[in-house]
Amino acid sequence: MLDRLEVPVIAAPMAGGASTPALVAEVGRAGGLGFLAAGYLSVEAVAEQITATTALTDRPFGVNLFVPGPRSTTDLSGYLDRVKAQSPTEPGEPRWDDDSYAAKLELVMALRVPVVSFTFGLPNPEDVHRLHAAGSTVVVTVTTPQEAAQAAQVGADALCVQGSDAGGHRGTFADDGVSPGGGELFGVLAALRLVRAKVDLPLIATGGLVHGADVAAVITAGAVAAQLGTAFLSTPEAGTSAAHRQALAEGTRRTALTRAFSGRPARGLVNRFLVDNQEQAPAAYPEVHHLTRPVRATGDPELMSLWAGQTYALVRPAPAAEVVARLAAEARQALSVAITRISPV
Repeated sequence: MLDRLEVPVIAAPMAGGASTPALVAEVGRAGGLGFLAAGYLSVEAVAEQITATTALTDRPFGVNLFVPGPRSTTDLSGYLDRVKAQSPTEPGEPRWDDDSYAAKLELVMALRVPVVSFTFGLPNPEDVHRLHAAGSTVVVTVTTPQEAAQAAQVGADALCVQGSDAGGHRGTFADDGVSPGGGELFGVLAALRLVRAKVDLPLIATGGLVHGADVAAVITAGAVAAQLGTAFLSTPEAGTSAAHRQALAEGTRRTALTRAFSGRPARGLVNRFLVDNQEQAPAAYPEVHHLTRPVRATGDPELMSLWAGQTYALVRPAPAAEVVARLAAEARQALSVAITRISPV
């Protein structure tokens, strides 16, 4: 199905409220593929979003699930005290949960969601088989050739290859707890080419893509579609907070990978909380996510996780359908210029 999109553009699932039924519907209407983000939502809220999306569009769409990882054994009391001293509100309890993974999986099967993607790990082969029986295309997010090979073995239909330039959480299966990105980092084109050499599956490229020329680049490098997140954060259909929109619009902050907000590597705009906690943040997800949640909810841009890809300053805000149309036109133009430059004289 992914190679039959009218426009090879996918709106990335963005957990925390940015992905909305309206955004998904408008991207689909323009010929692309929209994604809902089930991460952090209750099962009931995910069901409501799926129902709302199907009421807005008859186009295919996707839902992304977070694969739960192991409980952390790290003592978080020191980080809890540190965050408490920096915040005007009481931090949350650093606890582990599985994000209602099993229940959400049953839900997307029951509602026969057209595309189901997974981040932070692998679904088991039995669940992939059940998703196929429900008519779903299964996509797994990978960041390395090794992860790609594992995803192919469980029966994934396609892979979303994430470069280190992407905004938001790294999709690594396991955080090494030491390096900034949780493991070896590859830019989107390097990741795409390395994964293509490893597996023979349709590939979606994501990471730092904001212009049609970026779409053209990854398509010519072997992807069937380009997945963009940051490019859609400033659309009116997105659920992006006002403070986040303002920080993106200013375009002056650099980006960095950090565990400070969630305990898992993620790329966002540099602010005071990130700087103050970059070196001390433990590798403990989702425990740190729950710890910092009330702090992030204050709405203070110096305390929020302002997720953004490396090229965020190049984004041109517009309605979602217009963004998709513009990306398609720019991609065609970029390909035309490239053909002209490499054609024989």
